[in-house]
Amino acid sequence: MFDLSFRKDIGIDLGTATSLVYVKGKGIVLTEPSVVAIDVETGRVIKVGREAQVMLGRTPENIQTIRPLKEGVISQYDVTLKMLQHFLRSACGPMLLLPRVIVCVPSGITEVEEKAVVDAAKNAGARSAYLIEEPVAAAIGANIDISTPEGHMVVDIGGGTTDIAVISLDGVVVSESIKVGGDKFDEAIVNYVAQKYNILIGERTAENIKMRIGAVYRHTEVRTMDVKGRCLSRGLPRYVTLRSTEMLEALLSPIMAIIDAICRVIESTPPELVADIIKNGIVMTGGGSLLMGFDQLIADMTGIRTRVAPHPISCVAIGTGRALERINSLTEGTVNFSSRPQNY
Repeated sequence: MFDLSFRKDIGIDLGTATSLVYVKGKGIVLTEPSVVAIDVETGRVIKVGREAQVMLGRTPENIQTIRPLKEGVISQYDVTLKMLQHFLRSACGPMLLLPRVIVCVPSGITEVEEKAVVDAAKNAGARSAYLIEEPVAAAIGANIDISTPEGHMVVDIGGGTTDIAVISLDGVVVSESIKVGGDKFDEAIVNYVAQKYNILIGERTAENIKMRIGAVYRHTEVRTMDVKGRCLSRGLPRYVTLRSTEMLEALLSPIMAIIDAICRVIESTPPELVADIIKNGIVMTGGGSLLMGFDQLIADMTGIRTRVAPHPISCVAIGTGRALERINSLTEGTVNFSSRPQNY
């Protein structure tokens, strides 16, 4: 008879940009970019995660770097499977018993997309797989008591999607998932630099710009960054100094798309819960919430106090890990907390 203490229950925040693995009893044990480098001719995986990310835009013809998740869902199943297998081995090592796994998914995915995630997790080595919506996991990870009959609004801005949800009594009352996130921010910066300075930069450079001087609200402490790229007219190397104040214009389109979605969710929320949200405020999670002044901008546009959760990047993974506490009462498929009230 096997000792079940050898079994590891695992929570996975399978993100478009970054994946995090939470092992019950240990916490977050792995944080890696969702990138895989493969040999084009043989299909062999060469590098996964951070080692593959540094190869983006730098590989010869026989090597391809792939981000197998797009806009929050699996776009290349076989590559995602290999990436998951690598993450599970790296996080858990040799396992006597196959683990049970909960995976985060955007709130707006289809049943077909849900099935693809469950199948990938099981084929990667999970004994059983369950799903949890990202805004629910984010709320749990942000230490919000979602079991009470009180409304809480969570805005989770990931790499591929932004998930907005109003949560009460362990369930999602109103939600919207839009395909706007960190990747769209990077794309907007690339386009801005190309249009204003006639310089082409890569996505890694755009991401560094976003992280170092990204801003979406007026500010007096201006940051600058020297950026190198290729002149679009002459084809020669060129550099320009960007200012954080320019990012307000560069990021305007994707930022307004998120704010519009937040307003739509508020408009669809029952009045009683709107009153709760006004009292409790809006909580932001995900890497996109770290853009300078984003919380202030949302507060100005909605009239509702807005704050960034502690540890916003790992909030979803932490919430998924805490959801493992009730895994014994779940059946495979999307986790429906509203039918199983329990405090965290």
